[in-house]
Amino acid sequence: MTHDLVRRPRWKRTALVALALGLLAILGGFLAGPAAASAVAATDTLAGGTAPVISGSLRNEGEPLAGVRITATGDAGTVETTSEDDGRWQIEVPAKGTYSVELDESTLPDGVSLADGQENPREVSFGNTTRAGVIFQFGAGGGAAAAPAPSGADDTTAVPSSPPTAGETAAPGTTTDTGTGGRAFGVVLGERALAGLTFGLILALCSVGLNLILGTTGLNNFSHGETVTLGAVLAFAFAALGLPMWLAIIAAVAGGGLYGYLNDTLLWRPLRRRRAGLVPMMIVSIGFALTVRYILQFFFGGSTRQLPYAQGPVFDLGPFSITRNNLVSMLVALAVVIIVSLLLMKSKIGKATRAVADNPALASASGIDVDRVIRIIWITGAALAALGGILYAYYRPGVTFNMGQQILLMMFAAVTLGGLGTVFGALVGSLIVGIFVEISTIWLSADLKYVGALVIMILVLVFRPQGILGRKERIG
Repeated sequence: MTHDLVRRPRWKRTALVALALGLLAILGGFLAGPAAASAVAATDTLAGGTAPVISGSLRNEGEPLAGVRITATGDAGTVETTSEDDGRWQIEVPAKGTYSVELDESTLPDGVSLADGQENPREVSFGNTTRAGVIFQFGAGGGAAAAPAPSGADDTTAVPSSPPTAGETAAPGTTTDTGTGGRAFGVVLGERALAGLTFGLILALCSVGLNLILGTTGLNNFSHGETVTLGAVLAFAFAALGLPMWLAIIAAVAGGGLYGYLNDTLLWRPLRRRRAGLVPMMIVSIGFALTVRYILQFFFGGSTRQLPYAQGPVFDLGPFSITRNNLVSMLVALAVVIIVSLLLMKSKIGKATRAVADNPALASASGIDVDRVIRIIWITGAALAALGGILYAYYRPGVTFNMGQQILLMMFAAVTLGGLGTVFGALVGSLIVGIFVEISTIWLSADLKYVGALVIMILVLVFRPQGILGRKERIG
């Protein structure tokens, strides 16, 4: 069969490009469009364009809430407003600073109440920005979500008072200080191990696709971190549109899978057909990662925003404490990892995937459609990475435009330790790296906890480059 016979028809390529551009436009609309169901802040230019503004949108099950009183109190004074017919509200405050934003629950319509665990009042800080956004959740929703910024503004996003990022949060399951803080060493060690198990399982979800792609194509995909970020950003966008969080997560994971399909169809498969070398493809992945990362920053902004239910209670497991979000993330990640493992071991496509990962040429000679298997790997790996990104956003907690890039080296450390290109190497390596990273915070500063994982990666490459589950390659 000649190359012309296997070339994709021109209209199909054009349709796929149009679909990709359409999805990008939809994502931009979710994140930047003030007319979206839960987007905050009208885009009207303020007088002079410099007055600090706190704004938001009140919706319950997709319906706007009008006439609800909102008050902002700070050192510069107190200002109040009421929500308009479309649910939007906006408060122009005298000066930047920290304000306590309170919703007057007595002005809510009958039968409408704030969600369980919703903070009211909430503190909002402007920092270097001129706009701050807040979304109050009602009914079954929970947690506080910072709002998407209006499109086309320069300083449009402020970080509400939210838990700090990974390594800075003081909740059980993460640490800010080294040592035991006066508590029994065994208790601290157990809590760090629980946190490490959670982080390791989340890391495994993010790393499985990376390792399978490496095993089947030989590509070190440096854009995989952006797939992790995309999952969290999509979940935030769908939640801001008023979807229940469970449905927003499903939609975000599906969006991640579609993103993986488009990745392979529009970029990597054409490069494979042109027999592009692995080094040029790796460089392409780095450039593609930078492109996607800063597209996300353009639409999403540079601040940290919280998903619904980001503020959760703390549970006691015997002498150990763990946050609800960490516990749920651990159980969800564990269940998904077990399901993926069983599918890889028992299902027909799983066996084909392992065959292609072990030896693509032999698998092709055996009648396996290697291109189809690789396509499925891209879709599945991207969907798992998107789910991992959502769980990681709860673990940190918070969504940022570069959160995937921050743990990309951890993913590479995990797959290197477990075995490059092996099906289960990412799972084993991720668990070891996650537990090691969190336990190390007993002795190391939280800012240095990822250093240990990178040291592991270097030592493995020096003394056992094939990893724990990898096989030595014969040269010559």
